Amino acid sequence: MIHFRFPIVLILYAPLLLMWMTWIIRSRKQKAVFENADIDLQDNLFQRVDFKRIQWRKRLGVFGLMFLVFSASGPQIGTRLAPVERKGVDLVFAIDVSLSMDAEDVKPSRLEKAKFEISQMIRKLKGDRVALVVFAGTSYLYLPLTTDYEAALLFLDGIDTGLIPTQGTDLSTAIQTGLSAFTEESEHYKVFVLITDGEDHEGAAIELAEKAADQKMIIHTVGVGTETGSLIPLEQNDGTREYKRDRQGKLVTSILNEPLLRDIADAGDGVFVRFDNRIASHKEIMKAIDSMEKRTIQSHVYSEFEDRYQSFAFMSFLLLGISMILPTRKKEERTWRGRIV
Repeated sequence: MIHFRFPIVLILYAPLLLMWMTWIIRSRKQKAVFENADIDLQDNLFQRVDFKRIQWRKRLGVFGLMFLVFSASGPQIGTRLAPVERKGVDLVFAIDVSLSMDAEDVKPSRLEKAKFEISQMIRKLKGDRVALVVFAGTSYLYLPLTTDYEAALLFLDGIDTGLIPTQGTDLSTAIQTGLSAFTEESEHYKVFVLITDGEDHEGAAIELAEKAADQKMIIHTVGVGTETGSLIPLEQNDGTREYKRDRQGKLVTSILNEPLLRDIADAGDGVFVRFDNRIASHKEIMKAIDSMEKRTIQSHVYSEFEDRYQSFAFMSFLLLGISMILPTRKKEERTWRGRIV
């Protein structure tokens, strides 16, 4: 498969083709010089001219220009392996997908707002590896560490509150899964971002955050929601909407547990940020990440198309050179004996 760096250059083939066709038409219509002269006289007049070589000079010149245009278009053929080094940190986002994240005190919903802000953060990353963890009553690694930000955004877009059937909010399980996402021993370069409304139904999150901090993992927490809270919508199969109720039939109001999230951030040597209806709520976390010491992430290789213009340029110069130095005179010379002699 061939790719071109500058495909617009290939337009130059049009005038070359036109020039070639013009030569062919003119050569067919061209009248012979001294066409009424004696054949022997014509042979004598042009005995030192090799018309076949003249034709070959034209052909070689045209072929040389064709190779030159092809070379100038920057052909890329095949692939090669190129070493790449990236400087950054390992960044794991843990996203709460419990039903309470469907609350709409933050528009359009808590989960959609969180996904939007995370996508803005991923787009600003430069060399950092990113992973995604989803959690509710349980948690699992949704996307392992990667530098493929397009894939990360694609996985992020597919997150919804139906991913984990076990409902609830277990922050401690999310932190444990986040710890397992870091596959290398890399002190000072591990960042865990916990995005939730803070309703921890299991406890022990602060103790785990302290242990994670001892392992050089920084934990930032993000509270999604408002202190006044919101009802939790439940979409029915018939398209209608109900709201979650407790066992006594009372409507459940989900309220952001900001104090808990601040305590977890303090225990994890991180910062607390709230995702609300403001624009660009993620900037404080990005500022904290950018200020961190960066390490050279494991060098890896990737395939890319390799430039192959050199060989075509060589052929072009070779053909053009031959066309300029190719002699058109015959070495043999006959003495004409006509009427005068």
